[in-house]
Amino acid sequence: MAYKEKEIEKLYYSIGEVAEQFNVAPSLIRFWETEFDLIQPKKNRKGNRQFTKEDIEHVRTIYHLVKEKGFTLQGAKEMLRNDTQSVRDKMELMDSLKKVRQFLVEVREKLS
Repeated sequence: MAYKEKEIEKLYYSIGEVAEQFNVAPSLIRFWETEFDLIQPKKNRKGNRQFTKEDIEHVRTIYHLVKEKGFTLQGAKEMLRNDTQSVRDKMELMDSLKKVRQFLVEVREKLS
């Protein structure tokens, strides 16, 4: 069966799935939704939040600023208000550098 060649990509993720990706409680995601205009998941008929990939990227940016960089909520809001794209670019650069570092550590271990 050749149907497994390409994974089916989900369009929407539940708040539980999003919270699990960042290892935080769903209540924190709901709180950030009230604090940051960037996070605006759709709601289905039952009222359950449905997060898109874009919503998850917004959560990732806020997570980076608040949890990894130690910004206050007000500080994170100001950073995002001033230049959201710059924050994302720096975040992607840091992720790339971490991957390169991990690769180099693995190479060093194999050579030892």
